[in-house]
Amino acid sequence: MPLDRLNLDRFFVGEGPHDAPLTLTQRRIFILPTRQGLFFGLLLLTMLVGAINYNNSMGYLLTFLLASLIVVSILHTFRNLLRLTLSIDAISPVFSTANATIPVVLDNTGFPSRFAIGLEILGQPLATCDVAENSWTTATISFPTTSRGKHRIPRITISTVFPLGLFRAWSPVRLSNTVLVYPKPAGKTQLPSHSAQYQQRLGGNQKGSDDFAGFRNYHAGDSLRHVNWKAYARQENLHTKQFGGGDNVELWLDWRAVPANNTETILSQLCQWILEADKAGIDYGLWLPNTTIKPDNSTAHKQQCLEALALFETP
Repeated sequence: MPLDRLNLDRFFVGEGPHDAPLTLTQRRIFILPTRQGLFFGLLLLTMLVGAINYNNSMGYLLTFLLASLIVVSILHTFRNLLRLTLSIDAISPVFSTANATIPVVLDNTGFPSRFAIGLEILGQPLATCDVAENSWTTATISFPTTSRGKHRIPRITISTVFPLGLFRAWSPVRLSNTVLVYPKPAGKTQLPSHSAQYQQRLGGNQKGSDDFAGFRNYHAGDSLRHVNWKAYARQENLHTKQFGGGDNVELWLDWRAVPANNTETILSQLCQWILEADKAGIDYGLWLPNTTIKPDNSTAHKQQCLEALALFETP
């Protein structure tokens, strides 16, 4: 096990934050002996004292031969990180208190294979991977979220003890990438059902499932069965069929309708309502102080509403 790995990393904090991709140069990499490396050095010192005491030439030979391994190990451990390039792939939004997953891309283009590359965030499990010669790979690490909003990802430590485990080379990396954290969905209040929140849409503007009523532009999340594929095959824009004759409702999720005074409690309840309305297939809109989002039921609409909750600031 590396010598006080977590404690040492608190002092070697590196620079940043930097925009990705980031290449590890000589000045960004630290290297120190591990616990095994210190024991190995102590063993060599004991062997050297014994060889001097008994004037044993074979003892000198064995001691200096093993000492040469230290020099070789330092070189290979350091070069295992040198010129490796890090970047961050797209980070999916998460709900508060859930773990955010960070896909770290390790680019080794133009260099020999790298082995036993470790990635971690302080206090979280270590993820280890190899990177093939002239190639790249993606390793995932995670960290717990505690509050909603847009947060910069924590400092990432990339390290290696390859090849003999006698030395640990590492580099603390601060990147400017962010993760979007939605409020935690919570609340016991059911979806609002009183007439103030529902608007029945009558006549030709209804969206039902009986009579064909024309086309509209395709929205992410629309049923694939209603997409006008024939027109799309003719290289026309993607459209969705609309039908009339059914009863459909528009639901307004209103900040003022939540029976609570605490901002975070209100946002959690609205988040819960959004997920329930989306699952039920209801067209819903969102009203917040200084923000109004018109009713819809697409995936993009759901993400827009959740992002509005995540970034909401009390007026």
